[in-house]
Amino acid sequence: MDTMKPAASKSDVTFIDRTPLEQYNHLVSQGTIRDDSFQRGIVTELVTLHDTIKKYHPPPVEYPNIEDLKPKKGFFSMFANGPPKKPAVNLDQVPKGIYLYGDVGCGKTMLMDMFYSTIPTTVLSKRRIHFHSFMQEVHKRAHLLKVEHGVDFDATPFLAASLANESRVFCFDEFQVIDVADAMMLRTLFEALIYHGVVFVITSNRAPDELYKNGVQRKSFLPCIELIKERLHVICLDSPTDYRRIERPLKDVYHSPLDADAKVHADKWFNYFANPRDPPHPATHHVWGRELHVPKASGPVAQFTFDQLCGQPMSAADYLELARNYKAFVVTDIPILTLSNKDKARRFITFLDAVYESKGKLVATSEVPFQKILVDNRDKSSAPADIDESMVNMMAEVGISNDNLSSLNMFTGDEELFAFARALSRLQQMSSAQWVDTEV
Repeated sequence: MDTMKPAASKSDVTFIDRTPLEQYNHLVSQGTIRDDSFQRGIVTELVTLHDTIKKYHPPPVEYPNIEDLKPKKGFFSMFANGPPKKPAVNLDQVPKGIYLYGDVGCGKTMLMDMFYSTIPTTVLSKRRIHFHSFMQEVHKRAHLLKVEHGVDFDATPFLAASLANESRVFCFDEFQVIDVADAMMLRTLFEALIYHGVVFVITSNRAPDELYKNGVQRKSFLPCIELIKERLHVICLDSPTDYRRIERPLKDVYHSPLDADAKVHADKWFNYFANPRDPPHPATHHVWGRELHVPKASGPVAQFTFDQLCGQPMSAADYLELARNYKAFVVTDIPILTLSNKDKARRFITFLDAVYESKGKLVATSEVPFQKILVDNRDKSSAPADIDESMVNMMAEVGISNDNLSSLNMFTGDEELFAFARALSRLQQMSSAQWVDTEV
């Protein structure tokens, strides 16, 4: 069975002889990061976990019996033994992981990646993955198991054993739950992984109690939240600095699609990233049996109009496939987005997440700066309740004033507002010289 393990990347480099604190000091001395007293407090916790897992010997993974996961039918079904038993493991011997949460841009991902780089693969198998990508993979693998063993096959216990066998330490970036299918699967999957002795390091914009807030059937998800609080050290990273905004930005990349310079601007950037030996051409990729068309590509760069990229019924799987195949993107003709096309805004945010996570480059031409691109064209009397103070403060940090907060009422909940704020913060980081100057 295909395990779908990702290819090695720069983040897989391991500094075997360094603790997280030593690595943090090294990065500070190299000028890669700024010394931050708030972050140093978190590094102390990471050092404790690092030392613990170096001595940790996880139990062998016990796979469930395939027949026990199939539905019992007929007269003998009444004698079935019930759901599969939990793996026999002493949770007291499993190191408690870390759940690190805080506002966008405060350094959560950097700290997790730094910790990940210091885990010797000779000690424990490990994996670092964006949580959105992880759930895409989990649903696909569960689907393949059901195709093989029947639609009523309980895939989660077997899938959990497979995941635990592949990696004993999981580092999840941007942990969030907004989909009922994800919530229901996580409820049992996370518990099964814990009982297989898996250790987690998780970053999120949300405190555990805020996860899947107001979600469908949230009561069924509450046991997962309680398990997170029980099995992970929950830490708030409240650094006042948004590190994505430190670097001096490049010149304004926003050009009106009606501006004669916009096409020249887009063409210059496309040519900058393109491979001279690969003339511009249309390309086609295949995702879950569907064709994904790229109107213009050359080497590591792909170009779309906004409508081609977000005006079609594209999914997260499509954007992840693009991010796997291309390292730079040119997106033109981004319009002002209103309530009537908020689905396009959601798709664009999903696309940004995929490109950012893959360290990709992005050039965009837009009618207005991104902070002003969302417009609520409804009667304000029908708008949802006022946004709470913490949300107002977070929006202000990424450049949205009280005057245009009302435009964000086009979104239906806090999860979408968080996603939008994260997208703004990431756009600011991606428009820095440091980001663009890194190798494609």
